[in-house]
Amino acid sequence: MSKPRKPVKVRQATKKDLPRLAELNRAAYPGLAAENVVWGEAHLLSHQRVFPEGQWVAEVAGRIVGAVATLIVDLGRDPLRPHTWAGITDSGYFTNHDPEADTLYGADIYVHPDTRGLGVGHALYEVRRQLCRRLNKRRILAGGRLWNYAERADQMSAAEYAQRVAAGEYRDLVLSFQLREGFQLRGVMPHYLRDPRSHNWASLIEWLNPDYQPRPRGPRKVRLACVQYQMRKVKSFAEFAQQVTYFTDVAADYRADYVLFPELFTVQLLSALEARSPQEGMRKLADYTPRLVALLQGLAMKFGLTLIGGSHPVRTGKDLLNLSYVCLPSGQIVEQPKLHITPNERRWWGLSGGSSLQLIDTPKARIGVLICYDIEFPETARHLADAGAEIVFVPFCTDNRQAYLRVRHCAAARAIENQIYVALAGNVGNLPDVPTLDVQYAQAAVLTPPTSPSPATASRPRPMPTRKPSSCAMSISMPCTPRAAPAR
Repeated sequence: MSKPRKPVKVRQATKKDLPRLAELNRAAYPGLAAENVVWGEAHLLSHQRVFPEGQWVAEVAGRIVGAVATLIVDLGRDPLRPHTWAGITDSGYFTNHDPEADTLYGADIYVHPDTRGLGVGHALYEVRRQLCRRLNKRRILAGGRLWNYAERADQMSAAEYAQRVAAGEYRDLVLSFQLREGFQLRGVMPHYLRDPRSHNWASLIEWLNPDYQPRPRGPRKVRLACVQYQMRKVKSFAEFAQQVTYFTDVAADYRADYVLFPELFTVQLLSALEARSPQEGMRKLADYTPRLVALLQGLAMKFGLTLIGGSHPVRTGKDLLNLSYVCLPSGQIVEQPKLHITPNERRWWGLSGGSSLQLIDTPKARIGVLICYDIEFPETARHLADAGAEIVFVPFCTDNRQAYLRVRHCAAARAIENQIYVALAGNVGNLPDVPTLDVQYAQAAVLTPPTSPSPATASRPRPMPTRKPSSCAMSISMPCTPRAAPAR
């Protein structure tokens, strides 16, 4: 007489589960572990941060024996288009998760080999179907490795193999189970995941929610935090980092998707250095570049937001560029140099202009960065808008009201001309011991196009609550245009 099965308990994953989940993933996929294509704790933490409802674990007798990792994605007008695992999951971090989209994506279900056959996989698929119904999503989509394809790869194509599995002629450990769970085979995808067993092929499977009720989609909303950075003397990089961390932490508390710091906000560090001239000061400031990049990248990943790191002098060969580091929550860093250098910047600081202007695809929107003087040239914003930018971030540094208003009015013109959002952040206060950068004047703002559904007062700075007196925060609603998943 066979022993009765022990019940499978499914619950939402927590941070305490991270070490066990990473270990379980390696045990479930030893081949992928050899290829370094398994979850690490950083991935799993990101999953719980961006979409905790989609992360579940299965327990048998109190032991975690299975888990499911899920996100919501916008696949544009062709939800069944081929894709890769890295692209659809944003390299495994889920930072492209879009709660307003209609497709629940099954990034992974993994079960310990010792407990297969106990109903763990079925319990996890069922909780995913329940989630799809509860959130009223149109479908569940997933890519499944063709587990046994290597046994027949020399006899037939991956497409033929998948069709014959679907017809019941062959049994595939993964695809056969998925079909029994009610999924339909929609095709096969090459180069999905680095996996010798499947020769990198995966099935594309879909489960349609029978209870789905179409809903009209409203505008996409994002929240911006523009740091009106208070200049004051610091004694060390650690003290500077503490101030930067504080503002980022505050922005995260207010659920900001983007945090914008001002142009050359790192000149605060010059108050702790001795320099015989402004040019020498800028070159000494460039020595902090590795520490600054590590700080900004770490904050973006820790808080799960996109951080536009103002700008900072960076050595590039013989040139000294005024460069902005855009740090994505996945850990990716995009560099955007200032293109147009004023005569005084060239004379006093020895800065040179860059030659590249990039559209940056972030989890929430497509953005561009124009540093201070760059926003005064219509061609730069037009180039970004034509490429698909929805928000242009403008870190700036001005010393008086006249200079500030020049940047502000040009930014407003760019918003009107291109029907895009423009966000501004500058430095305020003073640094008495830093020549040519001793006085700062600014006002943070988010400028909207005239057709924006935001309130009529949205173009005026709106301060955060009193705990954060040196910032401007705003939620903006962007037109709901289809966005394909970013190319990786």
